[in-house]
Amino acid sequence: MSDHREHRHHDRESYDPLVEETEEERQRSAAARLFDIRRVIGGLFVVYGLIVGLMGLFDSSAEIDKAQGVRINLWAGLVMLVFGLLMLAWQWVRPNEAPAPHRGEER
Repeated sequence: MSDHREHRHHDRESYDPLVEETEEERQRSAAARLFDIRRVIGGLFVVYGLIVGLMGLFDSSAEIDKAQGVRINLWAGLVMLVFGLLMLAWQWVRPNEAPAPHRGEER
């Protein structure tokens, strides 16, 4: 039992507020990346692009004739898919950094 008390006492002596601050910064950065608008927009455009593109692959001849011979759903789906992938690539290449806390928010 005395070993357990010594271990807790040792933990108190090794407490470093900078380590805790670094952990808080890591959590804030993870939250900023999770709610990055580029991820939301990119994900939606990828999903919608896949849906519209697949619809374009299976368009009937009447729908193609209505669009003057152009598979408009297929092309629109491909453009949306490319745009969504570009947004996701941008978010991956230049990740969002969490803003620094204001002085009033520090503990």
